[in-house]
Amino acid sequence: MNIIQLYCRRISTGLLVAVSLIGPGAATAYGQSRALGLEEAIALSLNHSHTLKIANSQIDEAIATVKEAKNHRLPDIDVSGQYLRVNKPNVQLKIGGTQEANGEAEQGAATPNVSQAMFGMATATLPLFSGGRISSGIESAKYLEKAAELDAEDNRQQVIQNTVAAYVNLYKAQAAVKLVEENLRSSNRRVADFINMEANGLVARNDLLKVQLQESNLELALLTAKNEEQISNYNFDLMLGIAENTPLLLDSTVVEGRAAAGTLMDWEQTALNHRADEKALENRILAARAAVTGAKSSYYPTLALRAGYVAVNVPHALTVTNAMNAGAGLSYNLASLYKAGATVQRARAREEALNWNREQLQDDIKIEIHQAYQDLDQSLKKITVCQKAMVQADENFRITKNKYDNSLATTTDLLDADVARLQTHIDYEYAKADALVSYYQLHERAGITVALSASQQNEQPINRYHNK
Repeated sequence: MNIIQLYCRRISTGLLVAVSLIGPGAATAYGQSRALGLEEAIALSLNHSHTLKIANSQIDEAIATVKEAKNHRLPDIDVSGQYLRVNKPNVQLKIGGTQEANGEAEQGAATPNVSQAMFGMATATLPLFSGGRISSGIESAKYLEKAAELDAEDNRQQVIQNTVAAYVNLYKAQAAVKLVEENLRSSNRRVADFINMEANGLVARNDLLKVQLQESNLELALLTAKNEEQISNYNFDLMLGIAENTPLLLDSTVVEGRAAAGTLMDWEQTALNHRADEKALENRILAARAAVTGAKSSYYPTLALRAGYVAVNVPHALTVTNAMNAGAGLSYNLASLYKAGATVQRARAREEALNWNREQLQDDIKIEIHQAYQDLDQSLKKITVCQKAMVQADENFRITKNKYDNSLATTTDLLDADVARLQTHIDYEYAKADALVSYYQLHERAGITVALSASQQNEQPINRYHNK
């Protein structure tokens, strides 16, 4: 395998990795192109994201849960009524009759002719004291509502980061296509020159085959690069929710390197103060703590105000109206003395587990910040190195070309210098793109949003949040 084939394989592998964050897909026929800036891409992605829509539904569910918990403070009103049809029973009284002189019992009064009965009842109960069960339930629901909102914010940060990564991956694919096309045009001219020189006996047949082989390898690399560009473009269209197969014209200025202000310690502290997932876990701990209080409420009696109204109508027998009652009711389940302990223990174990989860998350945040900070620092240094290498490769190709024109270098030397020059240009574009991803990733892992407008890009996120 020669150096051209190695180069083609590297191009193909790099582009496959570049689109791995976007997902599988295929493009068939492309429509009208559309200019797309990074800020617009993020706005479209946030508006289209199914993840955020699910998160919003979960927030609505949490809000409804809070309302449901508050409703326990309202009185319960039960209304019931019955209508009964009854037959005429045979009734024989064996007691209470008077005796006549002949010893026969005096016939009693006639039994009422009852064929139906109606009665209704209404009761109202207003809880006064429940051992803290209602108040702790409301408190727990409020904390879980806040946790759901923070989960949505965390998802939003991830959507932004994924959009930036997809934007940069498409930029890298388009940059590779552009650079390979430029190099292929140069190779085509070189092949044409070598054909003429070979026909005039100025170069050997073997040298002509070498430059033709390079041309063929570049054509294969271009096919691979265009295929990966179309796949990246198609999947990015789906991510943004725009018409499929819409060619996207990206803003190349967004990939200019941006240095992050502040030290590593500053970023760690910022992450611990602003990470939405850490704050969401903190609210879940508070909700679990309220749940412990709610579990302990079983140890206490319940007190409630009660009122009722009863109406009865049994034709020819009984009528009751305006039967009202009101008072207070006290109840206590003695079984709670030995049953509630397990419930309280389970609630405490849940709180303890969440506390340990928070400790683990804080360690993970520090690790993520350290890695993201070092990645950004490395990416910015890599831009400098690649820029230097690009200048060196251009100069090396110029010198080698002069030597070859003066028969001081071989065709292989010329082709190697050309491949090295192309590779350094691709590496430079990739380094700038990777630095942008690292920049956004550091902010995402710190829990802060990067300002996208031109007037805000020069602001320092660390200082801005510290001033708050």
